[in-house]
Amino acid sequence: MQVTQLIEKKKHAQTLTQAEIEWLVRAYTDGEIADYQMSAFLMAVWFSGMTAQETAQLTWAMARSGEMVDLSSIAGVKVDKHSTGGVADTTTLVFSSMS
Repeated sequence: MQVTQLIEKKKHAQTLTQAEIEWLVRAYTDGEIADYQMSAFLMAVWFSGMTAQETAQLTWAMARSGEMVDLSSIAGVKVDKHSTGGVADTTTLVFSSMS
């Protein structure tokens, strides 16, 4: 798989498969995809959008790309809120709930 193919798909508003999304996140976090290529992909997403399913798959792929803490011993609903960490960052980009 090549990142240029995924950029082209999103450029033309085509839907990515779960395998493509998981590969994209893994390849980027492993350093196989350069920042400028991921920027081009994100620009294509900005202009063409993502389906709700793609957004959910991307969220889960990102969550699984790092270390996850097992909170199953704590009763009730657990949520994870992420921030981009920017100055005056007041918007939550993705909200994920695991139950």
